[in-house]
Parts: sequence; structure tokens; C-alpha cells
Amino acid sequence: MRISHVVENLNRGGLERVVIDLAKAQAAAGHDCQVICLFEPGALAGELAASNVPVVACGKRDGVDLRAIGRLRRALSAQRTEVLHSHNGIPHYYAMVAALGLGVRRVVNTRHGMGDINPSSRREWLFRQSMRLTDVAVAVSEAAGDKLAQTRVVARDKLRVVPNGIHVGPFRARDDNARRELARSLGLAPETRIVGFVGRLNWAKDLETMVAAFARVRARHDDVALVLAGEGGERGVIEAAIAREGVGDRAFLLGDRGDIPQLLPAFTLFAMSSISEGYSIALLEACASALPIVATRVGGNAEIVADGVNGLVVPSRDPAALAGALEDVLSDAARADAMGRAGRDWLLSNATFEVMLARYLDVYANRA
Repeated sequence: MRISHVVENLNRGGLERVVIDLAKAQAAAGHDCQVICLFEPGALAGELAASNVPVVACGKRDGVDLRAIGRLRRALSAQRTEVLHSHNGIPHYYAMVAALGLGVRRVVNTRHGMGDINPSSRREWLFRQSMRLTDVAVAVSEAAGDKLAQTRVVARDKLRVVPNGIHVGPFRARDDNARRELARSLGLAPETRIVGFVGRLNWAKDLETMVAAFARVRARHDDVALVLAGEGGERGVIEAAIAREGVGDRAFLLGDRGDIPQLLPAFTLFAMSSISEGYSIALLEACASALPIVATRVGGNAEIVADGVNGLVVPSRDPAALAGALEDVLSDAARADAMGRAGRDWLLSNATFEVMLARYLDVYANRA
């Protein structure tokens, strides 16, 4: 098959990780695969270039950009694309305009998050119009699929659910030696227990609530620290929250990291305070690292974290509930170990990259 993936860019993130892994695997299996970035190529584009997967950047500017549509159309035409797979809303309706008359055989769109869907917005109107010529709309969780259908953004008869999956190989189970090493590198005592998070520092992660919850835990325990790995537009807001809560000596922003499989085993537990999620790659990576998880009940989180089995699930925007769950996990090491093992076992059966890849190939071939 000749497959074109269309994305906004290939900067670091869960959506981008899925697209890169799909494109590399599809190319390795003998398919003619390319990734078209509506905006800039992004920080991770070189990973595809190293695997001989072409990356085309359209350089879209603000507003309607006919030149970007022209570049996108030329990339689709030159490849003679058979399967057009767009990711999220804006790339989809741009791709649909660019593909008109090119004879694309199969059009698939994946919405990778829950988002703040406003059916009356111009963007969602454009997306709904483009769905008329779309064969399949993929949601990454049952919760996301239900929301897309209920808000009539996507017709149910076009909707499929394909949960995200990850490569398990790079990830190893949590390790006390790794935790001690990270603690020392941060100037902390070796036995410090680490509450960790990995992800973009954006509004959806609601890390102000995370900081407020951690401050409650810190007030009762001297041997805990909060480590946030990632970068984004909310960094200043989070720094202000850390200062306001008086936990600057125990809360650390590590910035963008390219070594997440090596970092995760150093965490005692993984925490997520999001107010919106699709099907979190970060939670899957935490499962792969056998970490007990505390996460908010939003989007697909509860489809990954079974409450009381591989972690605890709490309401969003509730620092007290989040703090209580963190303390519950931290207070029982044996239970935390069992939760971590349960999460990894679940991942191996349900959320590996190989499972996701097979499901997408079924969607491309109209078998699902």
C-alpha cells in the first residue's frame, strides 16, 4: 500500500510517537509510506529520516494557506497515495481539500484526544464537512468515541476504536538503584520516594492541581519529591504554583527529555492530574515500567488504570483526592509492587504496538 500520514508536526508528544512508530513499521513491512507535516517538520522528524521514511513539511501559516494546500496536494499526487491517514482535526480537513480528485482509495482520520470539542466552532464545522468524504473515523478510547458520537462530530457508523499501543522493549521495571541515582542527581537523600509525571506542560495536564496535591503530601512526609518531565507553554504557571505552595525544594521541572525509558524506572509511582485525555501514551509507558499509577478519571484513563488493580483513579481538579490516593500508594510498598506488575501484565496483553498496528491495517483494508 501507498500510505500518507498527515499531522500538524512531529514535535515530541504521544500522537507524534504513534505516527512515527506506525510509519516506521509500515515502511519496514514493505509499504510505501510518507509523513506530511502541515506546519514545520518538528524535533522528531529526523527519526523517520533515519528510517528512510520521507517527511514533507508544508509550512502552513496562520489562517487559510492555499500554498500549504498546494504543497500537501503535490506530496499526495507524487506518491499516488492509496491510503490517506490524517491525525486530528486541522490536518484532516486540509488533507481532504488537497486530496480532491486524486483517487485516494481509503481515507482514515484518527482523533487522538478528547479535546474541548465545541460542535458550533468553525473548526468542528469544517471537520464535520470533511467527514462526508471520509471512510473511517478512529477514536483512541471508548470514552473519546462516545464523546465524538454524542456531540455529532462523527457519525457512529463511521466510528471505530483503536487504542494506542507502544513498543515494550525499551522499558524496564522500576528499580530502586535508578531511583537512588535520580534522587542524588537532584540533591536529595537516596531514599527519597519520587512521584513522577511525563508529558507536555499544557492546560490539559492541569499540573497546578498536581503541585497542590503534592504540597499536601509533602506536608506530612519528609522523604518525597515531585519530578515533572516535559516542556510546554504552561511552564511559567507551574513554576508559580510550586513557589506559591512552598515546595520549591522538592519539586523539579526536568524539561524535555529524550530518555524516558531510562527515567521512568526511577519513579516510585506515576501520577497524572489531567482534565482531558484520549488514550495516554504516558500511562502506557508507566505500565510498561511496572509503575503503580494515580490518574484522574477523564477520557481513556480509566480504560488503562483499573481502580485498585494497577493504580487508583480519582476525580479531576481535586487536589485533596489526588493527594489521598498518592499517600495510599506510597504507604503500602507491597501493594504498589503488585499494582506495577498488574499494569505491565495488562499492557503486554492489550496495548502493545503490535496489537495497534494490526488493528490499523484492518481499518485500512476495510476489515474492521
